[in-house]
Amino acid sequence: MADQDRITTFINSLDRGNAPYLDEVERVAIADEVPIIRKDTQTLLKFLMAQNRPVNILEVGCAVGFSALLMAEYSGNDTRITTIEKYEKRIPVARENFKKYDTKGKITLLEGDAMDILKTLSPGYDFIFMDAAKGQYINFLPECMRILNKGGLLVSDNVLQDGDVFESRFAVTRRNRTIHARMRDYLYELTHNDQLNTVILTVGDGMSLSVKI
Repeated sequence: MADQDRITTFINSLDRGNAPYLDEVERVAIADEVPIIRKDTQTLLKFLMAQNRPVNILEVGCAVGFSALLMAEYSGNDTRITTIEKYEKRIPVARENFKKYDTKGKITLLEGDAMDILKTLSPGYDFIFMDAAKGQYINFLPECMRILNKGGLLVSDNVLQDGDVFESRFAVTRRNRTIHARMRDYLYELTHNDQLNTVILTVGDGMSLSVKI
């Protein structure tokens, strides 16, 4: 069997790249050790923007705004993106990035705990990108289901946890066991919920795509 890392490197080498300002946001984020979505994840998101043409997007977990800007860049002119972030040190950086690069005013940043904010949002989202604290995905899911349109797409990042998720709980460090258990619960719910049709991909650190039916 071919080595997965070599396959990923080859596929990434074929990517046409991003707008130059996104490369700069990515470079600074990496230098500052801020986790952002991986190259193959970026490619998939761009594909989904073109394929699904979402109009009302919710992102749970903004960090410094890279993925929100990427979705804004590669979506339609009528697209609106709401993104949530609670980490106080990253919020000013995200706001500055949006001020500089969100020239069409697509993005709205909401500050605070996602669980609290999700409860205040009205239904009507046709695309939700889940990229926040991994141990909270299972807790966010009911509210995401409530506000996601029928036929809408829920995309969840980092669901394979660098391979930890398919290991025994005793094979992961004690401090990671709660996250490990919750991610397993999350993936089980995504794949067994009668309201969802889910596929799990090995893109990036694992991504799940769930259509609300």
